[in-house]
Amino acid sequence: MARRPNYGQQRAEVNRGKQAKQEAKLKEREEAVARRKAERDAEQGSAAPPRDEDAKAE
Repeated sequence: MARRPNYGQQRAEVNRGKQAKQEAKLKEREEAVARRKAERDAEQGSAAPPRDEDAKAE
């Protein structure tokens, strides 16, 4: 005798797959942004020193 399909379980598996794919895509985008930012900072060199709020207060 065949088992009844568990549609809720199947839907949950599909949703987990979609969520994993979205998270992977988001991580890839964030890495690309960080890479572009690092390249931009390297091109500018030390022309714009990082702001230090503590040095201002003293």
